Amino acid sequence: MKTEVENILISKKINPTANRMLVLDYLLDQHAAISLTDIEKGLTPANRVTIYRSLKLFSEQGLVHAVEDGTGTPKYALCIEDCNAEGHHDLHLHFYCSNCKETYCLPSTLIPKVELPDKFRVEEVNLLIKGICDKCV
Repeated sequence: MKTEVENILISKKINPTANRMLVLDYLLDQHAAISLTDIEKGLTPANRVTIYRSLKLFSEQGLVHAVEDGTGTPKYALCIEDCNAEGHHDLHLHFYCSNCKETYCLPSTLIPKVELPDKFRVEEVNLLIKGICDKCV
């Protein structure tokens, strides 16, 4: 019988190897976006390159998205179900707490559609708000 983690990977057309299942299971337990370094620490003695390759594949298949929060290190968070290999469809705000240094996805707060001049093409949208989170107030 397949586990929830296996089913998620299969639904995104990702072969459920032991390492990929380990990385996804770890991501499912997170309450905020998390860096590669923090994932590596949480999965010791897992191999950093293997974790990175899993995250890259997960991103390509619409399972996770990378968040640039201004710290210089991308953080990774799970996508909504609508994302897939053709593209990420979960354009939402991200919040960086300057006190606890956590980065949160705010999926119910959508980024408004921006009208660009003719011949401009959007490739990525990222909106980050910085402040103090509800845990630190």
